[in-house]
Amino acid sequence: MAENDILYCFRLEDVSGEFEPASSLLDALELQYSSYFERGNMTVVHTVYSETEADAQAALDKISTMLPDWKRDMDVELIPGNIFELKKSDWADAWKKYFKPVEISSGLLVTPAWITPEAKKYQKVLKIDTGMSFGTGQHPTTFYCLKKIDDMADRISSMLDAGCGSGILSVAALLKGVEYVEGFDFDPDAVKMTSENLALNGFASDSMVLHCADAGNYPGREEKYDLVCANILGHLLITFRFNIASWVKPGGTLVLAGILNRDFDKVSQSFVELGFYEVERETDGEWTGGLFIR
Repeated sequence: MAENDILYCFRLEDVSGEFEPASSLLDALELQYSSYFERGNMTVVHTVYSETEADAQAALDKISTMLPDWKRDMDVELIPGNIFELKKSDWADAWKKYFKPVEISSGLLVTPAWITPEAKKYQKVLKIDTGMSFGTGQHPTTFYCLKKIDDMADRISSMLDAGCGSGILSVAALLKGVEYVEGFDFDPDAVKMTSENLALNGFASDSMVLHCADAGNYPGREEKYDLVCANILGHLLITFRFNIASWVKPGGTLVLAGILNRDFDKVSQSFVELGFYEVERETDGEWTGGLFIR
């Protein structure tokens, strides 16, 4: 095989189960990489790609020397693997082997678009295509939100998906019959991805209200929502708590996710102080999600 037909790669196992901190560090090093969540052992895996073996070795050596500082200063702990070769033609699809159908409940099954699963009777099948293995239902934060939507869909008529990402929560709500669904994300690519996943599941672009916006200043609709799903990192939930709280109807439900176990008590207390009470919390690996009533 000619050298220009292959990439040289190595994996970094992130035991925190969290995407963002390590991703920011890899971005700062201007490395090409992709990330996926491995539900089997509850870890995130970052795969770094280089055009030459020398470049891959240089990147691996540089990261290895920085790991002690990253762990000490930013609580980022990565376990590096060995360099391996990957065909360029396989690069775009390499992560797909880690994305399998995920059964949320007897009523909801999430599947990658390229797999046709055998669904149970009356089970809604949600097709998703993200371009990377995030927002697929495998990560505990997304899984928790999907379970709550599935549980509550027949008792609500409106939902706001705050930080919609791939649009998986919005599509789930529509599949389960929620009458009015609204979503937003600060990333234009996420908004585009949500539109594409609506179409993938047979919904027209006007099936939901979709915006590119930020959680800090998104106004929401005047009549508010029966259910708000905020799958956003814990420190952002606290920072934007006043605005997030304003979206929920009196007596409505707020589902909070994206929270590391160590941060959940602080997040919960910040919303209790705003007039919510915590109904439940559920821990999965390093992550905790919670359900609150206003």
